[in-house]
Amino acid sequence: MRHHNSVFHSLLKHVPWSVFDRLADKHQADHRVRQLTSKNQFLALLFGQLSGAASLREIEAGLMSHSARLYHVGACPVARSTLADANAKRPAGLYGELFAHMATVASRSTRRQLADATRILDATRVQLSSLSSGWVDTVKGARAIKLHIVFDPRVDAPLAATFTGQRINDITPAKAMPIEPGMTYVFDLAYYDFAWWAELDAKGCRFVSRLKSHTHLEVTAEQPVSEGGSILSDRIGLLPQRMARSRRNPFADPVREITVRIAT
Repeated sequence: MRHHNSVFHSLLKHVPWSVFDRLADKHQADHRVRQLTSKNQFLALLFGQLSGAASLREIEAGLMSHSARLYHVGACPVARSTLADANAKRPAGLYGELFAHMATVASRSTRRQLADATRILDATRVQLSSLSSGWVDTVKGARAIKLHIVFDPRVDAPLAATFTGQRINDITPAKAMPIEPGMTYVFDLAYYDFAWWAELDAKGCRFVSRLKSHTHLEVTAEQPVSEGGSILSDRIGLLPQRMARSRRNPFADPVREITVRIAT
């Protein structure tokens, strides 16, 4: 029977293995390793990501079910405990630098798609019937839950959703979600949290929101605007250095404030 490469095998052709080996040596990722090499760890994790595995146990079972084919991609079955130890002890910098290298050499169109990618965060209340009494809290006579959405305007569809009680602030589930590096996040005042903004900035993300009326901006530069237009001002500045008397603001990078006139 004629041999056909698997989709997984085809995807692995895009990984620069010479760079991977160089980074593994740089970070000493395989120093005193007896069982699971960094390459096999990477292949196991990549397999889990592409197969939608929700746990290490599912990765272990999935690899075992394909054990006869793993030889062709240089992989091998792996025990859950061994993979857990490798994830806990191996240097994550290897994979961070590998991604940075691959992102740098990616095609211009791919980089443009990543740069233009946007996520909109919002929440809404969903009214429930009397059948939900006993497990849903009631606020001002309304029996409801909160639906928190991560929306992708490019595909016009939600990417993630979670439910909470009505009293849970919108920022709480947002802090629990994984941050996608390089993404642009758009949200309203319900996500007003300087510490979380600093996390977004540290991951290379941009974000668009509104400033509260009492937030003082220390202006460092002003951009010119057209007279008679809808943009009233365009300024660069710093947020307050302290959130309270004893708490220093962790977000110290400049922000851009644009004041606009809208129909209302």
